[in-house]
Amino acid sequence: KRISVVENTVPPEEPAEPVIKGSMAIGCISLAVAKAAATTSDMPLYLQIASIKHNQDLPKELIMPLPMITLLSSGKSSPGKLNLMKEVMFIPPAWLTVKQGVERSLDIHKQIMKLLEPMCKGQPSPSTESKKSAVRDAGKKAPPPVTKRSSHLGCIVTGNDTLEQPLTLIQMACTNIGLELGTDLYLGINCAAHELMDYNKGKYDVLFGTLKNPDEMVDMYVNLINKFPSIVALIDPLRKEDAQQWENLCSNLGSKCYLFAEHACRSISKHLDGQKKNVPKCSGLVVKYNNETKISDLLETTKLLDGLKYVSVFGSSDGESSDDSLVDLAVGLGTRFIKLGGLSRGERVTKYNRLLAIEEELGKNGILCARDEYEFIDFIEDEQEEEEEEFDCSDLAVEIA
Repeated sequence: KRISVVENTVPPEEPAEPVIKGSMAIGCISLAVAKAAATTSDMPLYLQIASIKHNQDLPKELIMPLPMITLLSSGKSSPGKLNLMKEVMFIPPAWLTVKQGVERSLDIHKQIMKLLEPMCKGQPSPSTESKKSAVRDAGKKAPPPVTKRSSHLGCIVTGNDTLEQPLTLIQMACTNIGLELGTDLYLGINCAAHELMDYNKGKYDVLFGTLKNPDEMVDMYVNLINKFPSIVALIDPLRKEDAQQWENLCSNLGSKCYLFAEHACRSISKHLDGQKKNVPKCSGLVVKYNNETKISDLLETTKLLDGLKYVSVFGSSDGESSDDSLVDLAVGLGTRFIKLGGLSRGERVTKYNRLLAIEEELGKNGILCARDEYEFIDFIEDEQEEEEEEFDCSDLAVEIA
């Protein structure tokens, strides 16, 4: 008799949180009050936010957040078999200014467009020399042509059939202008794994026709980082419900790159209440401002993350607008990174221009502080230290007794 192998069931997605009546007006009113306070005090909004965070004392130095600039999109809505990489992002080295990072990103973008130019004209027509081959290939689906269309994320949309293709494309573009991945620039990937889960089969739809369970996803990320060590950030590599796999991922890759939770930490209020069960084990969180978030919540959240030695990323909300005050919030809150999408579309260009203007203003006033180099968390060492501390405390308790 055949023995059927039963795989571990995938935990279902948590139900959406109910929206409280009137809560959609809380965020805009809180931001309006903060802007009014900045105008009354005759100071920029980012200084007003920074002074509140530092107990009404103006900081002597401010650090500009590192921009995560989206270059390519190969997510579920893009052509091709690849569904995993919703955003492939450029992350400049810590010693580069925001202006230098944006200029370098523009150079890479131009090179990518040049490399894609031949493929944008479509695939050549099949040869008619062999009728047999034409009949044999008639039922096969041709690879999708590369298009020049821009995503709502402000980046190029490409169709890829493997995990390595978009990364190799960026690597070729960097080589053409004399840049080296892992030294002159780094990469980050927004995996958006929650969008890839096929709940009927209990697996992630990474590639068209290729499904992986959560444990296989961990192995896939480990192999990808080993092959491309220039990747220093993964956003939402797994669903929030796969807590054990998050821990395995932190143990294997925590000392090599940042593992951020974005969709897995949607509720800031629960995080402030100390409900850590709602946040998976990770290197940091992507904090967002929306209509249900108060400025005081953002301040308390970033203070909490700083105290826990988490890395904070300020991300833009799904419903984009041309309001550039989000950049002031990121600078005032002192987040390590800021995620604004690509360098096209007016609502995103406006925010990048504001980021450049703040950096120039801080430089003129002499309060621009240099950034620290990337420091990753070795979760295994931290766990060993915690176990040693617990062991010492238990010994002390025995001696007192």
